[in-house]
Amino acid sequence: MCIPQQNIELIFSPGRKQVWVGIGCQKGVSCLLIELGLNKVCQKYRIDPQTIDRIATIETKASEPGLVEFCLKNNFRLQTFSSTTLSSISVPNPSQIITKIMGTPSIAEAAALLCAAQNNSRAQLLVPKEIFRLPNQGSMTIAVATRA
Repeated sequence: MCIPQQNIELIFSPGRKQVWVGIGCQKGVSCLLIELGLNKVCQKYRIDPQTIDRIATIETKASEPGLVEFCLKNNFRLQTFSSTTLSSISVPNPSQIITKIMGTPSIAEAAALLCAAQNNSRAQLLVPKEIFRLPNQGSMTIAVATRA
């Protein structure tokens, strides 16, 4: 899982769930790629993985084997949203390709923001979407949101 480097001061520390992770992925994405991607994001942005409240994505990915395996393996709750709900969220990095394929301009950023904004909270992106690919492992995007 995400193991921050020992000499880096963490932005978010354990004790309270403070961040929400949105994931968009191709069909067949591997658990390994998701782990590697989230690990890189955690290290780059100094996020302690214990502060992750949940993982969010589009409802059509609710049974994606690599994503489900990742959530089960790391004890993360998985929350899904419809493409209609995701498309109602304004994001800084919309994708025309994803709009054509999935019916929403954003999955990772919008899902992270929606999760963080639950219970009438204001949300902001901590990490805009980052894309990760591995040969024969698929590709995915990760975004992280926090409450404003």
